[in-house]
Amino acid sequence: MPEPTARRSFWAVARQPRVIGLLVLFLLAAAVCARLGVWQLDRAQQRAELAAQQEAAELEAVGPEGLGVLLPPQSTFPGELVGRQAWVEGEYEPDGQLVVAGRALDGRTGYLVLTPLRVTDDGTAGESWAELSGAPVLPVVRGWVEEPDDAAALVVPEGEVRLTGYLQASEAAGELVLPAGQTDAIATGELVNVWGGPIYSGYLVLLSSDPPQVSAADGGPAQLPRPTIEGGTGLNLQNLFYALQWWVFGGFAVLLWVRLVRDEAAGGARRARGDGSGIAGLPGD
Repeated sequence: MPEPTARRSFWAVARQPRVIGLLVLFLLAAAVCARLGVWQLDRAQQRAELAAQQEAAELEAVGPEGLGVLLPPQSTFPGELVGRQAWVEGEYEPDGQLVVAGRALDGRTGYLVLTPLRVTDDGTAGESWAELSGAPVLPVVRGWVEEPDDAAALVVPEGEVRLTGYLQASEAAGELVLPAGQTDAIATGELVNVWGGPIYSGYLVLLSSDPPQVSAADGGPAQLPRPTIEGGTGLNLQNLFYALQWWVFGGFAVLLWVRLVRDEAAGGARRARGDGSGIAGLPGD
């Protein structure tokens, strides 16, 4: 009968080169998880700062600013402009009008009415596009409708209009195949291929129009609320949750090493009992 194998201490097992190598690997994994958690926390703070900048800019603004002063055509859209009020003048091009599918308002899913506006004045007297190929086009979300073929909602004011609205950044390109006249994204990179350019890198969510468009009470598109930066005020909870997840994963890596060492320390006694188990309960030699 073989002699029982003596149970080794935790530290005796932990000092073995093989186990130390495992510890280094697990610590590296934990460090990566910790860094990813810090990155997610930084993202949460950045979104909170953008929301605070947006709110401060709105409080300081006396009224709507010329679109070209805030955002010249074909320039990068700064995140702090989300929700800023701007005014612009131009003429709608109804032949290029689209409806954006799958958009909700007050718990109902419907469509956004997206109309190109050929700009005549954005507050810069044409200077913002002086070196470009011509007058720019601005995507305008004129409101929300429940059905894509609502005739009254699709009628646009004729001639030159002066619009006031909220700025919003361009979305990522759409992926769905939809009927003609529909899209699933307000992506200026795609719209410029349909409407021509130059084009602004964001779009305007309509607040008021002079002359006015058909009102919602008369069958026109319903007005949308002011866009906000994703995450709202304070730390973004989604990013904060992701940060906690990464830190928990890092802690698991260290705890797994401890478990492996404890199982290896107890392995001698198990083999003496004929369990045939190795490290962490896996088959031994």
